[in-house]
Amino acid sequence: MKIALITLGCRTNQAESLQLEHNLQDLGHQVVDLDDRPDVCIINTCAVTLKADCQSRQLINKALKRSIKVIATGCYTELNASKLTLSQENLLIIRNPEKDKIINLFSKNIQTDDLITQQSFKHRPIVKVQDGCNYSCSYCTIPMARGRSRSLPFEDILEVIQRYESLGHNEIVLTGIHLGTYGLELKDKRLLPGLLKDILRETKIKRIRLSSLEVREIGDELIELLQDNRLCKHLHIPLQSGDNNILTLMNRMYTREEFASGLDKIIRKIPDISMGTDVIVGFPGEGETEFSTTKSFIEEMPFSYLHVFPYSSRPGTRAAKLPGHTPDAIKKTRVSVLREIGAAQKKAYLERNVGKSLDIILEEHSTEGYLGTTGNYIKALVENKQGLRTGMLVNIGISEIRKTLAIGILLNN
Repeated sequence: MKIALITLGCRTNQAESLQLEHNLQDLGHQVVDLDDRPDVCIINTCAVTLKADCQSRQLINKALKRSIKVIATGCYTELNASKLTLSQENLLIIRNPEKDKIINLFSKNIQTDDLITQQSFKHRPIVKVQDGCNYSCSYCTIPMARGRSRSLPFEDILEVIQRYESLGHNEIVLTGIHLGTYGLELKDKRLLPGLLKDILRETKIKRIRLSSLEVREIGDELIELLQDNRLCKHLHIPLQSGDNNILTLMNRMYTREEFASGLDKIIRKIPDISMGTDVIVGFPGEGETEFSTTKSFIEEMPFSYLHVFPYSSRPGTRAAKLPGHTPDAIKKTRVSVLREIGAAQKKAYLERNVGKSLDIILEEHSTEGYLGTTGNYIKALVENKQGLRTGMLVNIGISEIRKTLAIGILLNN
């Protein structure tokens, strides 16, 4: 059977879809693009912003108009099922808690002629270890869509990692809706540091990368582990605002001072680490003073990149009911200001890496060379050399920076 698998949104969605893709292929199904006339289209939707809502809805309608059977799942369908045309014969809604059972719908009627054996082109596969969130940020609908925090058993995680290891992958990315709460509800109380220790002991995967973590969840034990050569020197730590009043309205559970202290503790132990962040601008109540405070705070922090988003009001959240919503034009201007600062911080971080030796996974190949990602999250271009292939982990020296791309020279490997 030919199946299109389309994914929107976060790394957790991507990890779920990647696992489903492997399972479908194991059953003999062919995963194709939507334009390749699939028999079924699975759409893993997102609802983090109004734009994500719109994209999810448009993709579902696009597939239905092509008379394709559609299986829609994910956060958009979880929160908006009543808005979809559920009477359509070709549309099946699968709730988030049942997402891992989608594969059961394809366990019969395998068309062996469609069997494919090629390895996934994703060279840094994402491994989901946790789902759900116990926090209550005032702007976020994800806890409503995903439920409370739930951790996957170590045995299940190990099985997935060992599979990727057997396929020749050199890096895995551990992800979850709230990764830092891993293990809190497990009987054996194996928390994130314990999970990492077990992965280091039980596997030989060469690089382990962590996705987003809250600053309060990065303690001394985790910082010590991050100094291991197999742990990527890269953290993504959401800030959202640099103003304490806005952080309180967001219900973010920390102050700017606590955030700065957390980053300082990390960088004193790992000076060359890459630390990125998320920032929301135009949150209700953010005037010029609050935005200026956030701007100056970001300029002071040792970020290597920024992800800047305009605030998007989500139905059913406390933030949607707050007074002082910011006009779109002002949000757009503020986004541009912070993105310029982020571009300067990224350039500065890239330039600090010139002359350094870094490991890189080669992910894409062109006439110009191999494009890949270093352990500290730098995109680099490596010249073509005989014997290189995508998926390899090699050492390079950073010789120069061209705009936002590092140029790497292959070292003795």
